[in-house]
Amino acid sequence: MPTLFTHAAVAVAAGNLVPRRPLPFYFWVVSVYCAILPDADVLAFAFGIPYEHVLGHRGLSHSFIGAAAIGALAAWRMNGRMNWGFRPLWLYFSFVTATHGLLDAVTDGGMGIAFFAPFSNTRYFLPWTPVTVSPIGAYHFFTSRGLTVMASEVKWVWLPLAVLLMGCAALRRLRPNARP
Repeated sequence: MPTLFTHAAVAVAAGNLVPRRPLPFYFWVVSVYCAILPDADVLAFAFGIPYEHVLGHRGLSHSFIGAAAIGALAAWRMNGRMNWGFRPLWLYFSFVTATHGLLDAVTDGGMGIAFFAPFSNTRYFLPWTPVTVSPIGAYHFFTSRGLTVMASEVKWVWLPLAVLLMGCAALRRLRPNARP
């Protein structure tokens, strides 16, 4: 899995692509929360649920159904605070949550992602897996392995996100009546 920092960065990037402005602080908090929440499934280990179980790590919480459910809860919570309506909020928060599984599927380790759980527990990786997998547990992060993981994430996720955001900002400036 990528680090929680990278999952959060993807959520912030997604929020910056939303054309509606201004976006309130709690929108950003819920976006980041949706992007990192699927990794709460590591708590399954404490209950003796094995990695490969549908409720194990990278199982149901990383699936498209899981993303839609988390997105629905976030949209329901945010619907009264933002005037977008439920459906756009649900689509946005579901997308942000789904990026978690997609990012995990480009890592070079683990058992894959159960994208179609609960209907199938078959685990998948995307065809290209350039991102170095992060070890589970914060204590591993502050080691040389943690630095290797962060360097991989900067190269394969953070830099492309920065280019995408700069490109979108440039396109907004080219449009007539574009806001700065």
